Amino acid sequence: MVYLSRLKVILIGLALISMVFGAPNVLAAVPGAHILFRLDTDQVKSRRLEAMRDQVRTLLRDAEPRINYSGLVVSGLTVQLRIGDPVQIEAAKAALKAVVDPIAGKEGPVQEFALDDSERGLLKFTMTDAGAKYRTYAALTQSIEVIKNRLNELGVADPAVQLTDDGILVQAPGVADLHSLAHTLARQGRLSFQLVDTSTPVNDAVNGQAPAGSTVLYTQDDPPVPYLVEDRVLVSGESVLGAEAIRDSSTEQFVVAFRLDSKGTQRFKWATTRNIGRPFAVILDDQVISAPIIREPIEHGTVQISGNFTAESARELALLFRTGALPARLTIVEEAR
Repeated sequence: MVYLSRLKVILIGLALISMVFGAPNVLAAVPGAHILFRLDTDQVKSRRLEAMRDQVRTLLRDAEPRINYSGLVVSGLTVQLRIGDPVQIEAAKAALKAVVDPIAGKEGPVQEFALDDSERGLLKFTMTDAGAKYRTYAALTQSIEVIKNRLNELGVADPAVQLTDDGILVQAPGVADLHSLAHTLARQGRLSFQLVDTSTPVNDAVNGQAPAGSTVLYTQDDPPVPYLVEDRVLVSGESVLGAEAIRDSSTEQFVVAFRLDSKGTQRFKWATTRNIGRPFAVILDDQVISAPIIREPIEHGTVQISGNFTAESARELALLFRTGALPARLTIVEEAR
C-alpha cells in the first residue's frame, strides 16, 4: 500500500484541477520579467479604411478627365461614394481598379477590398475577411519590429519578443522598472504636422459645430487647451530620419531636434510657403504639442519641437521618433516578474 502525505495529496489535487479546468493564467509559467501587449485590431482596420478613403479621393482627383463624386465616407468596413454623372461611372471604376486588385500576401494574392456596384451610381468597397487578416498580421509584424528597435535603443539586455496566441510577449529579465518600460514600448509615437483651422472659432467647434474635414484636439496642459485642426496631414513622422533631445541655447529649454527626408523637406517647404501667418500644429498621438505661427518658409529639413519638455520626456520623444511609430494602439495586458 502506498501512503501519501497530506501535502502531496493537496498538490496532486491542484494539478488535477488545473488539468480539468485549465490554468487561470497561461503566462504564469513564463520565467523572469515579462510584459504582454494586445494590438487594437479595430484601430488597424479603421486606419486602413481611412487610408483607403484618401486613396480613392486622390485617384479620382488625378483622373483625366477629373471625375466628380459626392458622399465619400467610411461606413463600418466599407468605403463608399456616389458618382453623379452616369457617363462617368465606368471611368470611375477604371480609375479605382487599383484598390480592388489583389495584393501580394505571405501565402499568395489577397483581395483586400471587394467592389459592390449593384446600386447604380453608388460604389461600395468593403474590406474582406482576408484583407482584415492580412492587415492585422502586417501590423503585428511591424509592432514587433518597433518594440525590438526601442528595446535596442534603450539598451535592454537579453530581451526576447515573440508573437503568442495571447498577444505580443516581451521578456526583459534585467529591467528594474518594468512599468516604465511597458509604457514606453506601448506609446504609439505618431507624429504629424497639420494646419490649424481658423475658419471657425474653436469654442464653437468644441460645442459640436466643427466644420467637415477638421477635428478638435487638445494639448497636454492642465487644463487642456483645445485646437481646431485640419484632418489633412501635411508631413508625417514617416519622414523623420533622426532625432535627439537637446537644450535650446536661447531659451534653455529642452527640445527635440530631427531631420526630414527629401520628400518631407519638400512638403514642409511647400506647406510653410503657402501658409505664412497661419498656426501650424505639431501633433503627437492625437495631442497638440505646440502650434507656432508660420513666420517664413522653412526650406531646410531640420526641425525643432518644443513643448515644455523635461530632459527625460524629450529623450523619450526622440527615442519614439528614431524607432518609428506603432501601427496601432497597444494595450498592456500584463506586467509580471
